[in-house]
Amino acid sequence: MVSTTKLISTHTIQNVRVGCKMYVRSPGEGEERLAEILSIRETLANSHGSYIPIGAGSDTHPDKWEYFVHWDTFNKRLDQWVPGSSLILSRELQWPSPKLSSAKHNPSDTVGKAPRFPSRALTATHNSAFGSPTPTSSFSDVSASHSVTSSSYSLKRKLPHDEEDPEDPDTEGKVDVEELKELPTSGSMTFPKPEVTRVKNLNRLQIGKYEIETWYFSPYPIEYAHLPILYLCEFCLLFFPSLMMLSRHRRKCSLLHPPGNEIYRYEEISFFEVDGSRQLPWCRNLCLLSKCFLDHKTLYYDVTPFLFYVMCLRHSFGCHILGYFSKEKESAANYNVACILTLPQYQRGGYGKLLIEFSYELSKKEGKLGSPEKPLSDLGLLGYRSYWADTILELLMSLDDGAKISIDDIARRTSITHADVSTTCDILGLFKSYKGSSIIALNKSAVARYEKLRNKSKRQIKPEHLRWKPPVFARDQLQFGF
Repeated sequence: MVSTTKLISTHTIQNVRVGCKMYVRSPGEGEERLAEILSIRETLANSHGSYIPIGAGSDTHPDKWEYFVHWDTFNKRLDQWVPGSSLILSRELQWPSPKLSSAKHNPSDTVGKAPRFPSRALTATHNSAFGSPTPTSSFSDVSASHSVTSSSYSLKRKLPHDEEDPEDPDTEGKVDVEELKELPTSGSMTFPKPEVTRVKNLNRLQIGKYEIETWYFSPYPIEYAHLPILYLCEFCLLFFPSLMMLSRHRRKCSLLHPPGNEIYRYEEISFFEVDGSRQLPWCRNLCLLSKCFLDHKTLYYDVTPFLFYVMCLRHSFGCHILGYFSKEKESAANYNVACILTLPQYQRGGYGKLLIEFSYELSKKEGKLGSPEKPLSDLGLLGYRSYWADTILELLMSLDDGAKISIDDIARRTSITHADVSTTCDILGLFKSYKGSSIIALNKSAVARYEKLRNKSKRQIKPEHLRWKPPVFARDQLQFGF
């Protein structure tokens, strides 16, 4: 039996529930767009979590409620909270189709073991506007430094082949087979997100002189969720609910750069290498910040097996974080990047390609071929494809006329993997058939792209200013911090 979507032409604010699709007036623009309701909450009156006192019997007042909407055909990073008055109640409402439940549960369909802390797992219920989906999580109290410890949140790096421990009392629970199949095997762990992560829990961040709108859910402690602005120290990355608390912290904070070794300095750009096992609070806070802008990747809180390479802009009063990438200390798949991010206030300034170029310079020092962990975000994929294309074209244009070069030669000189080289050459249309075999030959569009690239000023890594040797780690430094 196939279920169909029900259309309601006349309805009130009480009819609006999670999962409904309806037309919503876009804040600021006033354009009416189709949107899906993902969550509903009472409207907050201030930053301390008080609700608007509209009065008794005011459940029907539209501004008593806020609705988190996903704009149809738009990117998820544009999802936002809108007041109830923005809902277009005069237009049709698309009711969500009911899910068909299986008649009988087959015990053989589930294997594995339950999470160790099921009571801490994030949950969301699909109820009406007056029983809205409420993210619930049992965070422990935040310490004086506001850093999140591994015991304060239950998200834990999962292994795909976890064997049951006969002495573990938690092995009685079961996990879906399909969920087990989707578990990743390495790197920053792409993990099937619970329903609650669809709802952005932070609105804006203030870092230094910049106020940034967040894009995605980030597992900051529940007491900091839904604040109008979360204030971050731009050096130690501790987070505070008010500007007064941040100002008081800044008078005491002595950190003026990432807590690691400076391995590169040229002009105003510096790179710092931070060991996740030595700087747990700082690296965890960096991951929380990056999760606000990365949807599909997260290091959770197990930062011990990772190195963080942080790019900074140097000033006389400190080093300001531009972006970073993380890298596994030992990667079975030879990934040279796990997560990579340029902070939004510095994007479109050439810093993303600088991060990518630096990661390949480290691969050259190691004498290895490298590739970023998949899948990449939409912006990450664009950045990497652009870097691969520019690097390969520069290498080909530097060759003498009639010189021969193979994919293996390109990979060896650039440290880009054979698969990435082949894909990029195919996209650029460089493969030609000649006497029954394939050769690499430049075409007019590739030459035009190179000329445009040559006439464009860009930032570049100067390898002679890199002071770094591939680190060697003991066995206990490679383990996850379970």
